[in-house]
Amino acid sequence: MPMTLRPTDALLVIDMQRDFLPGGSLAVKDGDAIIPGITALAACFDHVILTQDWHPRGHISFATTHPGKQPFTDTIESTYGTQVLWPDHCVQGTRGAELHPDLNIPHAELILRKGFRLDIDSYSAFTENDQRTPTGLAGYLRERGLTRLFFTGLAYDFCVGFSALAAARLGFESIVIEDLSRAVNLPGTVNAANSGFASTGVQRILSTGLLSQ
Repeated sequence: MPMTLRPTDALLVIDMQRDFLPGGSLAVKDGDAIIPGITALAACFDHVILTQDWHPRGHISFATTHPGKQPFTDTIESTYGTQVLWPDHCVQGTRGAELHPDLNIPHAELILRKGFRLDIDSYSAFTENDQRTPTGLAGYLRERGLTRLFFTGLAYDFCVGFSALAAARLGFESIVIEDLSRAVNLPGTVNAANSGFASTGVQRILSTGLLSQ
């Protein structure tokens, strides 16, 4: 069913960076396939926010920071819980951290950088992984009266999912656009995201319901 956009809606485009796209150090399969759709959908929104992973070298989430550890399969215990280890990615100032140039959204109002603290990761656009340290995004949205949030980008089961869940817990209406996101798809991660969406009231829709208006 088509969904009518409101002046209080915002589109959040999560981490569409070179390192998360084919050829990047933490590439999500078919991540580049959603770029045209995101660009087309963004043109329907008055308010668009982009996020950008922005890690320092030696970040806690990098397997190379922990000798003998392997990305994807190994974890560490941090002060905020279990941390999945990843290949080095989205290092501050590198080409891999750049937003993909085909993402043509000139009217985007904000680029929010996250994960820039050395000793804590940040999947959500709203809070660091300790679930306590805010990014300031919730205050920005509330001050501007933006109450219904649509999420696209990478990755469905990590930064998109964590952002959508955090938004719902903070009182925003939260909607994930499934066909304009792709998953890392580690064992159990997609099912965990979907279960979280169901339990917190996060809606899952297709972009066709928005592009058809």
